Amino acid sequence: MAERAGPGAVLAMQRVSKTFGGVKALDHVAFEVRAGEVHCLAGENGSGKSTLIKIATGVYSADPGADIRIAGQRVAAPTPGLARRLGIAVIWQDLALFPEMTVAENIAFETLLGARPRLASQRRLRETAQRALDRLDVALDLEAPLRRLPIAKRQIVAIARALVGEAKLIFMDEPTASLTQTETDHLLAIVRNLAAGGVAVVFVSHRLAEVLEIAGAVTVLRDGGLVGVFPTAGMTQSRLTELMTGQTFDNAVAARDRSTAAPVLEVRGLTRSGEYQDIDLTIRAGETVGITGLIGAGRTELGHTLFGMTRAERGEIRLHGRPVAFRSNKDAIRAGVAYVSEDRLSLGLIQPQSIADNLALPVLDRLLSGGLISPRRKAELVDSWIRDLAVKIGKPDDPVSTLSGGNQQRIVLAKWLATEPRLLILDAPTVGVDVGARAGIFAIIRKLAEQGLAILLISDEAPEVHFNADRVLHMAGGRIVGEYDPRETSLAALERAVYA
Repeated sequence: MAERAGPGAVLAMQRVSKTFGGVKALDHVAFEVRAGEVHCLAGENGSGKSTLIKIATGVYSADPGADIRIAGQRVAAPTPGLARRLGIAVIWQDLALFPEMTVAENIAFETLLGARPRLASQRRLRETAQRALDRLDVALDLEAPLRRLPIAKRQIVAIARALVGEAKLIFMDEPTASLTQTETDHLLAIVRNLAAGGVAVVFVSHRLAEVLEIAGAVTVLRDGGLVGVFPTAGMTQSRLTELMTGQTFDNAVAARDRSTAAPVLEVRGLTRSGEYQDIDLTIRAGETVGITGLIGAGRTELGHTLFGMTRAERGEIRLHGRPVAFRSNKDAIRAGVAYVSEDRLSLGLIQPQSIADNLALPVLDRLLSGGLISPRRKAELVDSWIRDLAVKIGKPDDPVSTLSGGNQQRIVLAKWLATEPRLLILDAPTVGVDVGARAGIFAIIRKLAEQGLAILLISDEAPEVHFNADRVLHMAGGRIVGEYDPRETSLAALERAVYA
């Protein structure tokens, strides 16, 4: 006979440990979530969050001694199939959807799993998908190929797919990382709707304001151990950060007056139809200029032109007073421009290759000796940047994919700093990076600015630019519509302007 957990517990885990090669990823952790509850699982990268989720869903097996109960039933060794049948679903950050399939096919395809080969009924797929969307009170074109949908609507497709499987508990891993504030608000409304219907939701996010807004309780992990379970009522972001990291962080405005420094970048009337218009912008030596605004405002598109990836139709770009017209990003690199992309996984790094190879890639020509890459020069370059940026690695020959998000981002920074740029463009440099690692990255950025590097910081998170830029530009509809001095403008006023 199945043993029962406490009333209403959809998932109850006790004494959960997991060891990988002698390293304790989890150490006697307890976790519980109840029907209709929105619960946050918080912790830095490497704290054990993903490992705990994978044990709950049967991807990993816990070390002996764990007590795991799903829907009140004690489960000695969960498997993915059993967890799914008992009502547990996971929406990972990459969503795991099929771009070439339709919305209906993505939502309802699990109804075909395990069946004998047969022709799929498109009518049944559409009906199943529509019922799931109706539960969410949203409308989508069921016949649209998924690849045509923006990320916010793909999130909805992933949630609807979980509901088709009669999910009683949905884990959401960084669901708002790529969403605008409006899209985030819509998603949070859907989460509340799910909870009101009795579905438990475990929310994993580095955006602590969202955690405190949506969740009723938060379980905090640190270094594989349980710090505790805390109600979000009365909790502050600074207190939650302290619980996650064991450290306190000073969120102070770092803006300085750089108006007398020499201009590094001057942009006048820059325009590219459908992307940005009449952009006037100056960045001086040692200055960090932040650009914020909603996704689609044209911020990234402007960054692409400044890096030579696209060309403006009119306007002028000057570096150190001289006009430039980049034909490619190679021209930009030669001129002293570096660009850290918002898409670290596919554009910033080559995941299967080693840490050393990724770091050295932009400067291979400088490592040549007799026409071949000098192992000594390469090792010296890699060692110096890993040391200077305090990157936590195993060995330089390890795949870069083995690093945490924060350390991967430090490698991206290192590879571009190795080019000795005069202008560094940072596009959403902390996407998918936990709060402790963010603080470390911005400390590096401030140090670089103090050394005279001109920095353009692009972010859709107003607090990032408010606390880390000397000046903040607000971009909307492809235009710069406001400029703010963080020393004279409060964060609340900036957020009202940006998210209005």
